[in-house]
Amino acid sequence: MTIAELEKPLDPASWNIQTSMPKLTALTMSAELEELAERRPELVVLTADLASSNGLDSFQRRFPDRFINTGIAEQNMMSIAAGLAASGHIAYVSTFASFASLLCAEQVRTDLAYTRQKVRILSHHAGISMGFYGTSHHAVEDIAITRAMGHMTVVSACDGNAIRGLIRSTIDIDGPVYIRIGRGAEKPVYDDVPDFTHGRFRTLRDGQDATIIATGIGVKAALDAADILADTAPRLSVRVLDAAYIKPIDADAIRAAARETGAILTVEEHNPHGGLGGAVAEILAEGGIAVRFARHALPDEYALVAPPTHLYRHYGLTGDGIATALRTLIGR
Repeated sequence: MTIAELEKPLDPASWNIQTSMPKLTALTMSAELEELAERRPELVVLTADLASSNGLDSFQRRFPDRFINTGIAEQNMMSIAAGLAASGHIAYVSTFASFASLLCAEQVRTDLAYTRQKVRILSHHAGISMGFYGTSHHAVEDIAITRAMGHMTVVSACDGNAIRGLIRSTIDIDGPVYIRIGRGAEKPVYDDVPDFTHGRFRTLRDGQDATIIATGIGVKAALDAADILADTAPRLSVRVLDAAYIKPIDADAIRAAARETGAILTVEEHNPHGGLGGAVAEILAEGGIAVRFARHALPDEYALVAPPTHLYRHYGLTGDGIATALRTLIGR
């Protein structure tokens, strides 16, 4: 897609975003937290004036004494959560990913990571999913920022069921957890809530000719790419791995993919530096593993302002875009 095409007038029905930020079905945070709260009296939830957007107003209605709206004070919210965690609670904080990782980087590092508090950061609308809101609301550096923090676990959900599975998987981890979430409009990858294993990828499709290691919205797009590559000549058999855990990362799965398929393409809605691709490259380089490798990510620049679906096509974060990138990588 060209810039000229992006600038054409659009049918508002295709925008998939409204200024009122409606709740979308794939944002399953509240449903999971409500179930957990029934069994875990130490669980508390905080948000920064976004409960009507991220669905946590449902939790607020059921557990008003365990819900705190800090208002538009995200940095204070992180510090309050640290205090609650230090008092024996498991605190879940929720806000836009751009605020959680960029605006609050100092508080996350010093108040949560350094002190190893049990705070779970539900960072929704990650990547460029807030397309129209511009650079201030795009979170394309957040994996790099949080992955570099000591004691921090970093996970990324590809759909609504994955959100629920990752909340379950990380509830008892010692230390803070950064949970990267989309905008709630993701097409389903998992039919049921998956059981995630700490520090492990999930194999969604096996293959012998190449491996796509994807995270977030890239997972469904990678599966679409695998279908395209299986059905068009020359046909390719592609393994697809869901990198739900980015830190700690599944070094065994990465080494196996290199050994068994000979080519690895990483896919992420993130700057190419410091994200999933960088983490996979570190494992390959440190292991002295020679393999055809490429990172399929956003460019090292600030994204255009447009509807998210249009941006995904423009930056190749679609089945067609990923299929083309993989064929380029392996020369077929």
